Amino acid sequence: MAENENVEKAEVSSAAETPAAPAKKEKAEKKPAKKSKPGLFSRIGQWWKETKSELKKVQWPTWKQTLNNTLIVLAFCVVVGVCIWLFDVVATQLFGALISFFRQF
Repeated sequence: MAENENVEKAEVSSAAETPAAPAKKEKAEKKPAKKSKPGLFSRIGQWWKETKSELKKVQWPTWKQTLNNTLIVLAFCVVVGVCIWLFDVVATQLFGALISFFRQF
C-alpha cells in the first residue's frame, strides 16, 4: 500500500513540475492555418463547369416521346376541364332549384 502512495505522490509531483506554457504553445502550433475561401468568380466558374457536366448526363427525350407526352397532358386537361364544367352546371342547377323551392315559403 505504501508503494501505491509513493507512486501517486510521484505522479502528482511530476505533473505539478511540468509548466503549462509549453502545452499552450503546442496547442497553438497544432492549429491548422485558416484556409481562404475561393473568390467569387472562381466559385461561379466552378458552378458553371459542374452544371455543364451534369447536363451532359441527362437523358433527353426524343421528339416522338415529347410529342406523345404533350398530347397526353392536353387530353387530361380537356377531361378535367369537362369534369369541372359538368360539376359547375349541376351545382348551379341544384342551388337554383333549392333557392326557388325555399322562396315559395
